[in-house]
Amino acid sequence: MSITKNIAKPLLSFLVLLILSTPQVFSQTYDLNNSASKLTISGTSSLHDWDIDVEQQKGQIVLNMANELKIEKLTLDVIAESLKSGKGGMDKNTYKALNTNKHKSIAFQLTDVKEIKASGTDSYKVEVAGNLTVAGVTKKTSLHLDMLVTSNKVTLKGNKSFKMTDFGIKPPKALFGTITTGDDITITFDTILNK
Repeated sequence: MSITKNIAKPLLSFLVLLILSTPQVFSQTYDLNNSASKLTISGTSSLHDWDIDVEQQKGQIVLNMANELKIEKLTLDVIAESLKSGKGGMDKNTYKALNTNKHKSIAFQLTDVKEIKASGTDSYKVEVAGNLTVAGVTKKTSLHLDMLVTSNKVTLKGNKSFKMTDFGIKPPKALFGTITTGDDITITFDTILNK
């Protein structure tokens, strides 16, 4: 009798532990691979169109694959002074406009998943909403993403257009105001996250 009791107690504890930990098995965390990811900000000016690439970004996505694919978490953080155009003067004007002395990063934080729709093998069309913070101003924004999920990698592709003035940013000027930057910008991203 005591042998049965001795076996039953650890077995019961193990089963309870297994039941409690099972949901965790389905959540998978993927971290942004900075060297493999690309994020470009594009805009216009009175002289020519321009692009600025992001050199330092980090982020994370947590997917739950229990019954159907769910996004539990999605974050992106860009170091503001890692925006590089290849032109020192333009970069300086960008940092001034973003007030990088005070606001060190540009960030996106998921608040709501509106739709996840399968579009092929391991491919999904996704619409999410979240808080985008630029130059210290936070706005609710939605993103449409193409998402590819494999066992050890998630790829997110998409773009988002908005106005600098939406975030209280005065479009930069150069050469004593003779060159003016357009208010509209587009962010294009090809983000790789690895397990």
